Amino acid sequence: MAPLAKAGGLADVAGALVKYLHADGHDIRLFMPAYASIPYARLQYYPVEFLQNLSVQLGTTQYVFSVLTARLPGSEAFVYLIDCPACFHRPALYTSDADEHLRFLLLTHAAFICCQRMGFAPDIMHFNDWHTAMGPLLRQTMYAWDGLFQYTRTVLTVHNIGYQGVVSAEVLPSGPTALLHQEDLRAGRINLLRHGVMYADLITTVSPSYAREIRTPEYGLGLEGELRARADHLVGILNGVDYDDWDPRRDHFVPRHFGANQLGVKADLKDDFLKRLRLSAGQRTPLIGMVSRLAEQKGFDLLFTALPRLLEAHNFNLVVLGSGEPRYEAFFHGLALAHPTRVHFHRGYSDELAHWIEAASDMFLMPSRYEPCGLNQMYSLRYGTVPIVRRTGGLADSVQHFDPATGQGTGVVFNDYNVEAVIWAVSTALDLYQNRGAWRRLVQNGMACDFSWKRQVKLYLEQYQRLSL
Repeated sequence: MAPLAKAGGLADVAGALVKYLHADGHDIRLFMPAYASIPYARLQYYPVEFLQNLSVQLGTTQYVFSVLTARLPGSEAFVYLIDCPACFHRPALYTSDADEHLRFLLLTHAAFICCQRMGFAPDIMHFNDWHTAMGPLLRQTMYAWDGLFQYTRTVLTVHNIGYQGVVSAEVLPSGPTALLHQEDLRAGRINLLRHGVMYADLITTVSPSYAREIRTPEYGLGLEGELRARADHLVGILNGVDYDDWDPRRDHFVPRHFGANQLGVKADLKDDFLKRLRLSAGQRTPLIGMVSRLAEQKGFDLLFTALPRLLEAHNFNLVVLGSGEPRYEAFFHGLALAHPTRVHFHRGYSDELAHWIEAASDMFLMPSRYEPCGLNQMYSLRYGTVPIVRRTGGLADSVQHFDPATGQGTGVVFNDYNVEAVIWAVSTALDLYQNRGAWRRLVQNGMACDFSWKRQVKLYLEQYQRLSL
């Protein structure tokens, strides 16, 4: 949950839902692991006296946990941290350890147990991804006896169906085997996300287009059958943006601020940024930015061929921030060595650099093979940085292709997943950039978009209320 711990968009959704639902007057209790990496020194946290030294038996192992609580930074809402060092004091949030599934089964059980000890009867229990996807089934089985959960309805959000939590059936703790997916069991495994899809009262995912895509074999990755069967219980809600953090009018990472009518400030920031990175700063030379996990999902295979050809054919600079698969890191490192005055690659992640890239770039490239939602394209729109995206998932829902004839649209959108499509899209954006009038209209269209969490949380609330009727 952002800002306490983050490995992807799930953290942003969890943090925003807590912040805005609580601000709207709803009683919300959020449970997350007490990861060792949480910045405890910046939190005013304390132990919950009646939630100490509790235990859960998972298979042959008994786990003991206690609960800490603190206010979520930027909100008056409380978060409850499940403190179990045996599970959560590890170098990374997620691991490849053999007990990975048990770590999050503990979190899921702990949420139920804490509600019981608090005497808190939730109208909605909202679970996220494979990690807590067994929650809906536990609600119907192991915790069904408790009248506290009699009227509780369950929601599962699928943030990325590429991660399903497939584990050996042998290592799963004993439970309601009659309700488990029998084909999985015969194959000696269990798919945790599949069971969330099967038993949640409502399934949400992070964009309307992705909700449609994951019902197809191309994108469903083996769960399309269950998702089609439960189509009436599947809703796509586009992620929002927290404009307290991502807005060029008040971004604390950059020295000067701007709005849609101060684009000269944006140009000055670009000049400063290029000098800082020691890149060439020619007159009207566009800057393309990228901030991403370097993973196959993000379309980087296409760039092995597309970027060298584009750099040869067009005059532009490129700044890339990210880390991930070694082959992609090596590619961008080599590209920067081959073009030292035009390409800069920063391996890793820097919040400051990410904000500078959004504020200073003219364009932002996202050629994703699939993209459940994506956030950088929405950040880019607010910063007047024109997104170049493939028409998939949340990219399709948040960016409309610009038509110079009508002046309508917010970015450059391509359909096909191939090298030629990427080259066409980037070339189209570079050509548009040379047309000052059309480019200004395109930039201002994007900056007028509103993808605030304040709007998107209302859509979650509508679904919660519909379930509770």
